[in-house]
Amino acid sequence: MTGTPEGPDCAEVKCVALTFDDGPGPYTESLLDVMEKHNAKASFFLIGKDVAKYPEVVREELANGHEIGNHTWSHQDLAKLSPAAAQRELRKADEAIKQATGAAPTLMRPPYGTITESLKKAQPVPVVLWSDDTLDWKTRNTKKTVKAAEDIKPGSIVLMHDIHKSTVDAVPKILEDLGAQGYHFVTVSQLIGQPKPGVGYETGQKPGTKK
Repeated sequence: MTGTPEGPDCAEVKCVALTFDDGPGPYTESLLDVMEKHNAKASFFLIGKDVAKYPEVVREELANGHEIGNHTWSHQDLAKLSPAAAQRELRKADEAIKQATGAAPTLMRPPYGTITESLKKAQPVPVVLWSDDTLDWKTRNTKKTVKAAEDIKPGSIVLMHDIHKSTVDAVPKILEDLGAQGYHFVTVSQLIGQPKPGVGYETGQKPGTKK
């Protein structure tokens, strides 16, 4: 992959953001090895209570140039919680990530993609949804995950879950196939450009979007 240390210009070249939810888990470390081999970056949306189980993996994610996002403490539907309970879920996850890495998460993704408008606007970081759901959690099938992840366009944000071995097993082929099509694998923030706090994003830049 070419480009500056900040990554390629996604308004000039084809980029995709692979995102992984619900980790860290027992397969995350092998996923990081695959990503490093392909010089690919991703965004990881972490469950706070599991960060405490795998702090060294979270530190490795950050050290390898990946982006860390808050996915709540225990994967509750924020839209169904009281505002105070929702903020508590996010705050506890923030604290766990800071304790593990020394750095605050730079993104947030609500479980199930559901969040009230007021809570979204109150977030101190950008809120990230997705354009392409691989349904890897449902199929638990490597071939189906590959097929779904490759059915994308420049600027896509792809949803996957690194807690499933079938998903991690799919990643080498996804990286090889999309890399052969000229895709650059970037973090969500690189894909979007300069995402704003309290704003929800489902896609990012694609070639030709520069003004």
